[in-house]
Amino acid sequence: MAMTGSGTRTGGLRRYYDVNGWLFVAPALLLIGTLMLYPIVSSLMLSVYSGRGMMMRFVGAGNLVRLYSDPVFWTALSNTIVFFVIQVPIMIVLALVMANALNDPRLRFSGLFRTAIFLPCITSLVAYSILFKSMFSVDGIVNRTMMAIGVMDQPISWLTDPFWAKVLVIIAITWRWTGYNMIFYLAALQNLDRSVDEAARIDGVPAWGRFFFLTVPMLKPVILFTTITSTIGTLQLFDEVYSLTEGTGGPSNATLTLSLYIYNLTFRFMPNFGYAATLSYVIVVLVALLSFLQFYAVRERR
Repeated sequence: MAMTGSGTRTGGLRRYYDVNGWLFVAPALLLIGTLMLYPIVSSLMLSVYSGRGMMMRFVGAGNLVRLYSDPVFWTALSNTIVFFVIQVPIMIVLALVMANALNDPRLRFSGLFRTAIFLPCITSLVAYSILFKSMFSVDGIVNRTMMAIGVMDQPISWLTDPFWAKVLVIIAITWRWTGYNMIFYLAALQNLDRSVDEAARIDGVPAWGRFFFLTVPMLKPVILFTTITSTIGTLQLFDEVYSLTEGTGGPSNATLTLSLYIYNLTFRFMPNFGYAATLSYVIVVLVALLSFLQFYAVRERR
């Protein structure tokens, strides 16, 4: 009887904690369901329609067929891929180099440099875009400086030339987000086992050899994390392009990205909610595919 009573009490306590556990996480689950799951399901259902509001009509896979004959989509896709291929390696390598330099105990004012590099990440986008437009205007400080030191003979039309518009977007993203990745690398470097590096130094391994063959392999998890987050951010690139081109996508759509095209299809230029929802899943597929490839590339070989 005592054992039965003990078992009953244990079962009652288990049910009590189970119920209270579910009550504890219920608000979070409700928010996730409302703000994440519902939009995902809703956009998936929306992708089989075309048009907007009362003018929407069921088209099934018609939006997917439309992708193949839409030149603006292919322009936006190619621009997004170009930004990804060029931008992500630059941010990762530059952030790692900066973090390694700031991790040197002999460097003076490292806190000041760290703050200066990270500051663009938290700068207001409005102030950021105004600053960049001023700096890279035809008569801006960048053109005047390069002409003064003899780098070029005439100013560059950064905002109206298709090639230089792409370069300007890459510069803007690098300036704003490299410091974000640098913080992760710096934190990882400060927590590495220094005895390994010290032993290699005593054995005569040069500094570049210790960095590439010891430090970098130990940073593999952080490199994977920053690569994936940078990939997601670049494939969803919107803020910098919108602020610099005022939503037009630049000259000849030279800086039009998938996210900006989705925005234009939703809120501007003859809105088509269903087609915009279909385009959003192109980004989802790209993010999933590239993230899988990155996980596969750094998996442990057995």
